Amino acid sequence: MRTANVNGRLVLVFDDGVVDVERASDGRFPSDPQAVFDHWPEFRAWAGSAAAAAHERAPFDEQGLGAPVPRPRQVFAVALNYADHVEESAAGAPAQPAVFTKYPTSLAGPNDTIQLPSALVDWEVELVAVIGARAHQVAAADAWKYVAGLTVGQDLSERRVQLEGPVPQFSLGKSFPGFSPTGPVLVTPDAFADPDDLALGCAVDGETMQESRTSRMIFSVSEQIAWISGICPLLPGDLVFTGTPAGVGGARDPRRFLAPGEELRSWIEGIGALRNPLIAGSSYPDGPHGRGGRQGGRELDAHR
Repeated sequence: MRTANVNGRLVLVFDDGVVDVERASDGRFPSDPQAVFDHWPEFRAWAGSAAAAAHERAPFDEQGLGAPVPRPRQVFAVALNYADHVEESAAGAPAQPAVFTKYPTSLAGPNDTIQLPSALVDWEVELVAVIGARAHQVAAADAWKYVAGLTVGQDLSERRVQLEGPVPQFSLGKSFPGFSPTGPVLVTPDAFADPDDLALGCAVDGETMQESRTSRMIFSVSEQIAWISGICPLLPGDLVFTGTPAGVGGARDPRRFLAPGEELRSWIEGIGALRNPLIAGSSYPDGPHGRGGRQGGRELDAHR
């Protein structure tokens, strides 16, 4: 099953068009793409019924796409979760998932224009798991039962804010407006031959920067959900950004960051692609505190 947020309404996506969920269900399920996660098991059963599949299709307005999960209560992310990214970051491999949070106000849609606050904004393509049921102290062996679906995400990072001390500010550096684009659709795990092994990558203005497979994660989706839920409950509609492979700009020689006028394209096999145009924000190029565009100070020596 594939769902999407089209012009703020929840739709089922088929090869020949979309079905508006609220209209097709006679109001049983809401039009709000966020609200459906509180009724996910019932929605899944209805969406798989012959009545839903037989409902009249409308054209798929891809220009109207928004984030599949527009207002999650919690957004988690995992750093250093591919061995090649650990190596390029000159960091030690973590003994357990290295978790931080991204703020929901950073969410954006798959085609949204993103403002760059400085000349030090980096890319990180990621598989994003969407939670479909309250998960607390879940065993890894059971974790996929709590996943509503998967989508594509970008964990954009302003490296100065993220890494300059006295302590790192991961959550702030990765939560500027637009720094968490997701989409284009949500795909349920059963739609994949193996949801633990998907090709992913990203390109800047057509130049491929990252290419890998999610099977190369250090901690699988299941292990991440088990670890996080062992500490705090995951709620329906929450997001888990599951880590990025090697190829980020800050680890290149010379370093390469995003610039106004470029397009960032991010993709995952079986889900689709984000296409986000980039423009200068009001503070560009000097960035926060008037220093985002210059190396200055100490080296930015980690890219996670």
